Amino acid sequence: MESDPDLLAFGQAVRQLRLARDLSQEELAHRSGLHRNYIGGIERGERNVGVKAIFALARGLGCAPRDFFGA
Repeated sequence: MESDPDLLAFGQAVRQLRLARDLSQEELAHRSGLHRNYIGGIERGERNVGVKAIFALARGLGCAPRDFFGA
């Protein structure tokens, strides 16, 4: 299966923000109300994340949804 560069870029942004806040995937899952396995799939670029999940991730990370996307 070929990886989608957009999904990989989004997942990398989520991972960088998570690590910058010294959070585990499990802690981010708890804070965002998403499953830990789902967080892992996002970070690996395996999940095409919906708008509601983007906002949940942003709340869990204490950032704005735009912070996941390059300018």
